[in-house]
Amino acid sequence: MAAFAAATLAPVALIALGLAMGGLWLWAGLAYMALLSALLDQLLPLVESDASEGAEFPAADSLLVLLAFLALALPPLAILGATGTTLSPAEKIALIAATGLWLGQIAHPAAHELIHRPARRHVRLGIWVYAWMLIGHHASSHRLVHHRHVATPLDPATARRGTGFWRYLPRASIGAFRAGLAAETDLRRRKAQPGPHPYALYAGIAAAALALAALIGGWSGVLLWLILAAHAQIQIHLSDYVQHYGLTRATGPDGRPEPVNARHSWNTAHWFSSALLLNAPRHSDHHAHPARPYPALRLPDDAPRLPWPLPVACTLALIPPLWRRLMKPHLARLTTPPPTAT
Repeated sequence: MAAFAAATLAPVALIALGLAMGGLWLWAGLAYMALLSALLDQLLPLVESDASEGAEFPAADSLLVLLAFLALALPPLAILGATGTTLSPAEKIALIAATGLWLGQIAHPAAHELIHRPARRHVRLGIWVYAWMLIGHHASSHRLVHHRHVATPLDPATARRGTGFWRYLPRASIGAFRAGLAAETDLRRRKAQPGPHPYALYAGIAAAALALAALIGGWSGVLLWLILAAHAQIQIHLSDYVQHYGLTRATGPDGRPEPVNARHSWNTAHWFSSALLLNAPRHSDHHAHPARPYPALRLPDDAPRLPWPLPVACTLALIPPLWRRLMKPHLARLTTPPPTAT
């Protein structure tokens, strides 16, 4: 837990110091989010051992709650700094870039964990974080669509082999919105007292976020909030793209896909990015056990592994021809049958 807390909270401290003092603190925060995980994962490629079965982590949810409240506070503070007169133009760019990276790489995994927690208050807090980033529907599409249909054509978040990220992005964003809406609407039909539609809540929170941005910085504040939200959302879709790229579930004789197993998610074993991303790179185990606390997630021996840290893989995916060429041999190893014994 100390590693998770240190990795996720340190950049917030750097950004906060940058807001107050400017200068090197802001550039340090940006370098932390953009470069540090790639450097440390390569220099010290340590793999944290799996937690013992049934291990409990009382502080795990407390860290998630703290990160969620920081995710709600950081965008308005960043807009306040970026629309003020204290920071230079270059420092303002560094502030927005570092904040967007923190939202996409740390706030997103924290919200993702919260919407899978059994306590309703945690789920609601995760929804607030996503809706604050103007992607509240992810709380619906991820739980009701992605986990059910992953690695099949029915999942908008699963990228087909050969599909570049920029071609995948519209399908993933629009498709997830529509699929989540249909799933939530179907659930409401089955309830005697359905209550307000979740998508109305997502829209209300998003409207409140943009209204706050307007109060802070007028139209410039609204534009900056939209930039932060777009930055975070691209990273959310990048993680889905990379973690399921080219992996498919076989269809059985009854026409149904095989059960989800470890072979349907890409994983990485790099230590620092795992701490930074709250063990999101241990993705196969999350799909097998969605309610398992993030410190207890495991690396199955039969799960596909990427040779790069997840943030590096996401960066490579931004260049589709390079990504396809680099991934081709890894996909080939998964689909090549083992040699027949003689």
